Amino acid sequence: MNKWMKLLAALFAVSLVAAACGSDTAAVVEDAVDSGDSDALDAANAALQEAQEAQAAAEADAAAAQEAAAAAEAAAAENSGESAGPKVVTVSGPERSESEAGALNAALEEFGNANGITIVYKGSANWEADINIQLEAGSNPDISIFPQPGKLADFARAGSVLEVPAEVVDAVSPNWSEGAMGFGNVDGTQFGIPNKNDLKSLVWYQPARFEAAGYEIPETLDDLWALADQMIADGNTPWCIGIESGQATGWAFTDWVEDMMLRTTTPENYDAWTTGDLDFTSPEVTAAIEAVLEQWNKDGAVFAAGGTIATTAFQANGEPLVNGDCMMHRQASFFSSFFPEGTPAADGSEGAVDVFYFPSNTDAKPVLGSGTLAGAFEDRPEVWQVMEYFGSAEYANARQANQQALQAGDAEDPSVILSGFNTANRNVDTSLWAPLEASFIGIMQNAEIFRFDGSDLMPADVGAGTFWSEGTAMVNGDKSVADATAAIDASWPAG
Repeated sequence: MNKWMKLLAALFAVSLVAAACGSDTAAVVEDAVDSGDSDALDAANAALQEAQEAQAAAEADAAAAQEAAAAAEAAAAENSGESAGPKVVTVSGPERSESEAGALNAALEEFGNANGITIVYKGSANWEADINIQLEAGSNPDISIFPQPGKLADFARAGSVLEVPAEVVDAVSPNWSEGAMGFGNVDGTQFGIPNKNDLKSLVWYQPARFEAAGYEIPETLDDLWALADQMIADGNTPWCIGIESGQATGWAFTDWVEDMMLRTTTPENYDAWTTGDLDFTSPEVTAAIEAVLEQWNKDGAVFAAGGTIATTAFQANGEPLVNGDCMMHRQASFFSSFFPEGTPAADGSEGAVDVFYFPSNTDAKPVLGSGTLAGAFEDRPEVWQVMEYFGSAEYANARQANQQALQAGDAEDPSVILSGFNTANRNVDTSLWAPLEASFIGIMQNAEIFRFDGSDLMPADVGAGTFWSEGTAMVNGDKSVADATAAIDASWPAG
């Protein structure tokens, strides 16, 4: 560049530099112009370039600061409830009866109203199939209640359900035993939060009818089978049984098999069975299945309200028991919600129901249990708020209070009415439960041998699939035990 072009460039820059780059740089350029010296003009141009680069950097910093401020303002607005739309959390699950789903919704509504969240729960009889369809269609709920840890584990390994944040795990862990939390842990990572538990090793009966017939509570498994035979001889039907449950038909049969596994073989074999290390075709599992079918297939042993065991809904056994169509019904603690409204529990009255322990021939008292776990599909603050609530004592207390009220109806003394909702949460107010159900909580917290529902621990294709369907086929007599158990083994996922 010649001297005069440098001079013109410098003259043009003076006005820009004075406005944008500060007085010091402008003075350098002015001195160079006044002197007309070429070297001075070169220095002035260098100073000008440095000033322009500094200005550009300052403008970039200002823009970044402005963006950060806008983001912080938006976050503050969302946290204060001033976000563009309302906070809505959708929840799905298998509970759908008036008392169960009604109490669940009431507990969620209380929390939602206190925290500015609209929580919508929808129960489905076909939850196991529905949740798969919803995920495939991209229409999944924010949270779902999993009745099977095995299915939660399948979803976790597929990347469908989200890891629970550490702060949520830390908040709920003090409410639960390590074992209870462990059912939601998949390969060392927490994906589920426990929110409900049931005690399964129970036989429901009416004390007044036992007393009238001269029957005593059996102390061993052999005593139980002998009592059933005596009932048949007396013209009484020992059992009310039904295993129909929509897409989940067959699970009530698998519960019997699981209780028999705990009573006819070792806890170690039970564990190996749930992990696929002990085949269904093994002598241990086959013997447990055949023991159940032997009792069910005896003439006069079973009352099935729906005509057959497989066509009788599992819920349809409470009223027949109270009406005297049978003497006993083996079912979990939650079943109290399916007795006729106002049925009293263990209060000595004529129509009261009570339970006795499903006995074992060993000195050990193995206990079979189950439970549900909340898993999240969406990552939003309000979703984790609801997840944390599910694992709290506050949720359990609210759920219990509402469910007992719904079950009690117009009962004179609601405190003796069984709600059907139970929990192993360590910090609940047990005074909210009827004494019988409060004892369930204690048993689950203190059992020496406690095992989770085996089918729920298995991969979903087996535990919530072939074990149910092939089990139903065995009950119906459509398949032999050998053929059905071989089919179940063949369905176990490879690896």
